[in-house]
Amino acid sequence: MHPQTEPRSSGRALGFWPGVGLLVEHYWTWYRRNWRATAVSSVLQPLLFLLAFGVGFGSLIEGTGRATEATDGAEYLVWLAPALLAVSAVQSAAFESTYPVLSGFKWQRVYHAMVAGPISPAQVAAAHLSWVSLKLAGSGAIYIAVIAAFGGVRSPGIAVSLLAAVLTGAAVASLITAFSATLTNEGAAFATLFRFVMIPMTLFSGTFFPVDRLPAWVQPITWLSPLWHGTELARAAALGGGAWLPALGHTAVLVALVAGGSAVAVVRFRRRLYR
Repeated sequence: MHPQTEPRSSGRALGFWPGVGLLVEHYWTWYRRNWRATAVSSVLQPLLFLLAFGVGFGSLIEGTGRATEATDGAEYLVWLAPALLAVSAVQSAAFESTYPVLSGFKWQRVYHAMVAGPISPAQVAAAHLSWVSLKLAGSGAIYIAVIAAFGGVRSPGIAVSLLAAVLTGAAVASLITAFSATLTNEGAAFATLFRFVMIPMTLFSGTFFPVDRLPAWVQPITWLSPLWHGTELARAAALGGGAWLPALGHTAVLVALVAGGSAVAVVRFRRRLYR
């Protein structure tokens, strides 16, 4: 099957969002039969982070009496939990927006099959990002239940932390989806992305320790990270006491990243599928 040379219906026969809904239903039909394949990345991996850092490492630093100085008096596990929610969403979003996107264009070529009917590339891109966001919300809800079982939830604000985590994941997913849509071969692109972008972003975005513990010259770099904005927003919601103006600023940055990344992704999908 070859890409179309020109838009035939641009999804008008279905309407934009009804068409997106049909594609999301397609993803759901596949997922409910194959969810076990993603259980490790979406649930077990965050659980291991929680056990290793929140319970294991947390019990060590709690004994020193210095943890509360860095966490403004909160228990380390409670302080860490919303950040782990955000980092879990970001990691899952990154995975869902790399190989699956390239596969849709190159290996399985399901995107080409989609646009052969009354579906536009914009709907394909929107459906992918919508499905990723729904998956992040579902796995995040399960993760909250696990965190609560270990005593890491102290307020209903953790529900708002979940929304912040999904928004953060959507921001990362839109940017990486736009990048993945430019690739014709995997090469070392994804390995480089995970090694030199995702890992440093995970370690130096205030997830495991406050950013103000970093050297002064490094701190402004962390402010560029979507995960830092998401972590600050999720942590403020879960712990309370945060000022509303910084929260609005973090939200605005993440929304802008979602909008910008989605717009670029739509352009890249259109060029790739209608060339």
